[in-house]
Amino acid sequence: MVTPTLIPRAERKPRWRSRLLLLGPAFVAAIAYVDPGNVAANLTAGASFGYLLVWVLVAANLMAVLVQYQSAKLGLATGLSLPEILGRRLGTRRRRLYWLQAELVAGATDMAEVIGGAVALNLLFGMPLLAGGVIIGLASMLLLALQSTRGQRSFEYAIMMLLAVIAVGFVSGLFVNPPEAGSVVSGLVPRFEGTDTVLLAASMLGATVMPHAIYLHSSLARDRHGFSHDPAVRTRLIRVTRYDVAGALMLAGVVNIAMLLLAASSLRGIEGTDTIAGAHAAVTAALGPVIGVVFAIGLLASGLASTSVGCYAGATIMGGLLKVRIPLLTRRVITLVPALVILGAGIEPTLALVLSQVLLSFGIPFALIPLIRLTGDRKVMGIHTDSPALKVAGWTSATLIVGLNCILIILTITGQS
Repeated sequence: MVTPTLIPRAERKPRWRSRLLLLGPAFVAAIAYVDPGNVAANLTAGASFGYLLVWVLVAANLMAVLVQYQSAKLGLATGLSLPEILGRRLGTRRRRLYWLQAELVAGATDMAEVIGGAVALNLLFGMPLLAGGVIIGLASMLLLALQSTRGQRSFEYAIMMLLAVIAVGFVSGLFVNPPEAGSVVSGLVPRFEGTDTVLLAASMLGATVMPHAIYLHSSLARDRHGFSHDPAVRTRLIRVTRYDVAGALMLAGVVNIAMLLLAASSLRGIEGTDTIAGAHAAVTAALGPVIGVVFAIGLLASGLASTSVGCYAGATIMGGLLKVRIPLLTRRVITLVPALVILGAGIEPTLALVLSQVLLSFGIPFALIPLIRLTGDRKVMGIHTDSPALKVAGWTSATLIVGLNCILIILTITGQS
């Protein structure tokens, strides 16, 4: 039996320090939940409807925890990533078509995140968007080079530091103008106020689970911990992964809710907050230039971290489905081109983010449904198969997420969004 480097550590009865050393993969995946697209949606919800849709983000985060845990468990239980399993099961033609849709989704996500970083540089330094996009691309190359030369653990540390910057950037404003506790509590009660709130909730909740994060997390967990033929070792690793996922997604959830609360307490009713630049201007006017700068730095960290993770996910998808591996830096150069074309063409950045979110919605069923099916299949998972309760929760979440994404697509195409 061949065991990876980290398995012997896991074979000992883990203590709190050894458990901490096993954390990290989920924090990389969690970056997908605090990308520039989330910033735009959460600020719009708070500025337009106050605390009304807080419950949507709470529900979204709970579903995200479930889905990302199942993705990580799949990698640990089988020793294969989700793209690798699908690549083995699909015929050549179907496998290539499957890769094409997954690649388009990963590319759209990556493009949106480069744009978000470029907007942040524009807000901080007045830098032209095209130049900002180039800088974000170069900076993400440095992050990916860290992963290629120093390994996954170093990459995880860098992403976790950026996640901390994101948290500070979007939470700090709440200390200047704290939300009303009673209003926050009332926002936990599920309800709507008109068609617009239903559409916005569909946009927030339906776009919660990112396809590229599902594909990637199974690979991150497997690559970090390896695969052990000892069921007891796998069980311990999966147990630790629960803490990893819960901690990472809890932090991402707090950041997302903080964005909404910030907008609800400081931007309610202010015109122009439907764009990131307009929201930043409103934050600066309401809370002062220091908070405005911190907010923009958080957005910059969000764009930089998420585009690096998006590029990493694309490489995982291609390697698993096509069995073709392109160096991460080469891939970074190729995937940077569409974002630079959009920025150079002068397309409104927030509009580009919205359109990329719609394209992303098409890919949700292709990642989510196979995941739920595989983790519920005893032939695949063995003793780690989902329990009946987890199966019900998984299929319920999948049905809700896919359904809401379909609603979002239809409303967007028909011009009602």
